[in-house]
Amino acid sequence: MTAQILDGRTLSTSLREYLRRDTAELAAKHGRAPGLAVILVGEDPASQIYVRNKKKACVDVGIESDAFSQTLPAEISQQHLLGLIAELNADPKVDGILVQMPVPEHIDPEAIIEAIDPGKDVDGFHPYNIGRLTARMPALRSCTPFGCMKLLEQTGIDLHGQEAVIVGASNIVGRPMTMELLLAGATVTVAHKFTRNLQQHIERADIVVAAAGKPGLVKGKWIKPGAIVIDVGINRMDNGKLTGDVEFDKAAERAAWITPVPGGVGPMTITMLLTNTVQAFREHLGDTCE
Repeated sequence: MTAQILDGRTLSTSLREYLRRDTAELAAKHGRAPGLAVILVGEDPASQIYVRNKKKACVDVGIESDAFSQTLPAEISQQHLLGLIAELNADPKVDGILVQMPVPEHIDPEAIIEAIDPGKDVDGFHPYNIGRLTARMPALRSCTPFGCMKLLEQTGIDLHGQEAVIVGASNIVGRPMTMELLLAGATVTVAHKFTRNLQQHIERADIVVAAAGKPGLVKGKWIKPGAIVIDVGINRMDNGKLTGDVEFDKAAERAAWITPVPGGVGPMTITMLLTNTVQAFREHLGDTCE
């Protein structure tokens, strides 16, 4: 068996074509484009790349970002950052607010996330939005799990009753991914650093979502024949190569579907950020018609 590739780049391109038309129509109707504020604190090289890619994606689909975004010095106080978030919360032209993580150690990331208006939390990290998903009433959804669900849709497989194993229990991916799969009717197991016999859990899984941030953690020989493998891990090796949490080549010999790294989940995460921003814009203006 050779797995079919779940190509996040191709799906992302298709979704952005729709978003481009949608934002153009909304801007013509309401006299302004959706607005996204992207806040970067410090000069972390990886964060700078992520922010640059997000701003570029906004330009691509017609979302206004540059007018609201800021890069702040690493030594900025938490109080100052909270004050900026309060200003953006009150700005009617700002539909989404994203503070790029990680923030410097003297700033409490949870306090920053909770300070963002849940209706502008386009990352989908706020406890309100996580709670809505848990209660089966999703609002703004965590971008990476949301993107994973869009990729799973491409398989055409009914997820009801499927055995899913998520490797990693982070607030950003693992926990909201659990809620997404439960919402879709899957039976979900979450593996984490205290899990015993990870191999046994993987071997029975119809769906594996690897999101631990450990290269090669999920061995290819563990993958159940015909399974779907979603690799969220992005790890840069000493030779500069990017790799996921799954042994791709060996897993691809057994799986029915698999995401590559790079080019799988990554492009979808940014596209779902754009989707959330447009959704927030609609909600703010009462334009909920599709």
